[in-house]
Amino acid sequence: MRIGIAGAKGSFSEEAAENYTNKAGIKDYEFDYLVTVEAVLNNLTESKVDLGIFPIENSNGGIVIEAVHAMAKYSFAIKKLFDIDVHHNLLVQHGTTASDVKKVTSHDQAIKQCRMYLKRKWPDVDVREHEDTAKAAKELGEGKLSSDTAVIAPKICAKLYDLDILEENIQDLKFNFTTFVVAKRI
Repeated sequence: MRIGIAGAKGSFSEEAAENYTNKAGIKDYEFDYLVTVEAVLNNLTESKVDLGIFPIENSNGGIVIEAVHAMAKYSFAIKKLFDIDVHHNLLVQHGTTASDVKKVTSHDQAIKQCRMYLKRKWPDVDVREHEDTAKAAKELGEGKLSSDTAVIAPKICAKLYDLDILEENIQDLKFNFTTFVVAKRI
């Protein structure tokens, strides 16, 4: 079974997909890291993946606008809706200190879920949107983003992309649930 996920390796969508496959008892599967919801639904429609998994809403950040726009373009059935508790972390390149950080980047939803933290702790940094939390971490680890950049991403991304965790659990609310869709072809 091929499962398309809206995220890069290390994303919350990958965590959600692992959660889903474990609970559903699915053993033989491969993930396609499609990054965007649009790519997931397009691949599902074209039968390149058997299922698609993507976020639709967060208890703090609200509706995932990207998902709404993509869902309007494609026909699919919802196989399951489920929640996972999301914990954001601020990741930097090795040796980068808090005083070095001039930019913070992440997916729009992650920024929304950490907006009060950013206002309180980083009022003077340039906050920029990125298409995916894990992809931003990957690009920081590869040096595609400048060393004065911090990314908001899942904790696993620090290990995957050889980054340091500057601060853990930076989301505004202790309980920060994201609802994910498991989509199938009609």
